[in-house]
Amino acid sequence: MNPAKRRGILIGGALLVVVVLVAAFFVLNSGGSTPEAATGATAVESPGAHDPNSAITEYLQDFSENNPDAAGRLTDDNAAAAVALRATRNALTPSSVTAKLTALQPAAAGAKQTDGTFSVSWTLKPGQVWTYDVPFQLVQGGGKWLVHWAPSLLHPKLEAGQRLVISTAAQDTVAVADRDGKPLVVSGPGGVRPVDGNPAPLLRSALTGQVTAAAGGGFAVERVDAGGKSVETLFGKASAEGAKPLVTSLSLDAQNAAQAAVDGYQGSAMLVALDTGSGDILAVAQNGAAGTAPKALNGLFEPGSSFKIATSVAAIQQSGLNAASPVDCPGVATIGTRTVKNEGFELGATNLQTAFARSCNTTFGQLALGLPADGLKKAADELGLNADYEIPGLKTELGKVEPAASKDEQVEDGFGQGRIQASALGGTLMAATVASGKAITPRLWHDVETKVVKGYSPPPASVLGEVRKMMRAVVTSGTGRAAAASGTVFGKTGTAQFGDGKQATGWFVGYRGTIAFAVVLENSNDSGPAVQVAAKFLKPL
Repeated sequence: MNPAKRRGILIGGALLVVVVLVAAFFVLNSGGSTPEAATGATAVESPGAHDPNSAITEYLQDFSENNPDAAGRLTDDNAAAAVALRATRNALTPSSVTAKLTALQPAAAGAKQTDGTFSVSWTLKPGQVWTYDVPFQLVQGGGKWLVHWAPSLLHPKLEAGQRLVISTAAQDTVAVADRDGKPLVVSGPGGVRPVDGNPAPLLRSALTGQVTAAAGGGFAVERVDAGGKSVETLFGKASAEGAKPLVTSLSLDAQNAAQAAVDGYQGSAMLVALDTGSGDILAVAQNGAAGTAPKALNGLFEPGSSFKIATSVAAIQQSGLNAASPVDCPGVATIGTRTVKNEGFELGATNLQTAFARSCNTTFGQLALGLPADGLKKAADELGLNADYEIPGLKTELGKVEPAASKDEQVEDGFGQGRIQASALGGTLMAATVASGKAITPRLWHDVETKVVKGYSPPPASVLGEVRKMMRAVVTSGTGRAAAASGTVFGKTGTAQFGDGKQATGWFVGYRGTIAFAVVLENSNDSGPAVQVAAKFLKPL
């Protein structure tokens, strides 16, 4: 979420990240022999602390407070330590960690190393507190004292290439199933992990983490090798049979279709799909170019002309228009003090539906100027863009639409520029609201409720009826014609410039039947590819 809200949920009181994912990203440094003192750096430049007690005390504080980067800088292998500390914390998903110094051997004058012991307590679940002692070594380098990094700092039995995982079952069982009962996550020796193919990579931490949070009697911390084979159970006991699978809202068919659609696009692509009846999140997909951060769920972008859905709601509800109302669509127009242009076309005298289908900026800039200063915000509120939910396992942000600060900004807001922002999830919710005529509460789980932090009430049915006509015209005769072969699709395209205006984000927001969707393509400079990605997603469904 944006800093103003900070309402994204941390599952089970801690960030829930895929337990087994860490294997692919790090191998713990062996930390074999004590390293030589660092050379070539001044005392000011070198990391660490000026005395042994400060070095270990600060390290333990950063470790306890889940600050792996700061803790890593207090070791003699910054990169390996930070990665391993972060990955272990994410794997065990504790609600709290306490690390305390229990013994420190005084360093003799001129000594370059000394030893000690600290204790660690992981609160993993209510009533599940894992405590043990850890021997450590401090070394001096560059005039500073550092903690000598070794895997044994995480647990005294941990060796090079090994890691800690949570296991809830003694043999592989289905831990999470999709809404149709198809397996998505399994639990067993080696921890909780996605099924082969990892069908929902962007949601793997949410899915596996919820298994850990919801685990019943079966709960164990295991030491596993680099291949995920269990070496030893260090704490607790896994269940012999495994718990009843959790049921997620995802549809494996929709998720596979969404992932294939975005993977087929070369640039940064993201796609979110919702069930308009239940609010089930059917699919969340990003391709490699979009990165691993879940931008589809909380990345805010200017929505461009896809926001004309909200402008239309405002114009119909507040200005008394309908789809057949006459409007003007010049190629260029001075609206207030702003010069607004279309993308190389003009329609002249036309009606609202045609101006919407062809995405006429000059029409919608003029419509926005005629609204009250908070007119667009009210419409955005009714479409869910300013709503807020706590969905277990997900950090989400739907959008940010505020009253225009000036008339010029109000004109730009009318076609989704200005300060208007939305995420792919927000665009999907907007489309789902139009399709269903009701407020949608998105959910990832059938077993765990979404918390409504800030809800919304949808526009009147009569208003949405007119908007649906216009969204259908986008596909039959407007800018979304590339989706016409995908069934009875309703939608709205958008191309939103940002920064210096040389790049633009492409959007296609819409629905077919009970499936609402939003496609966002960063730097595509055109909405056409977004329509094509949506069509590819819908085809196999």
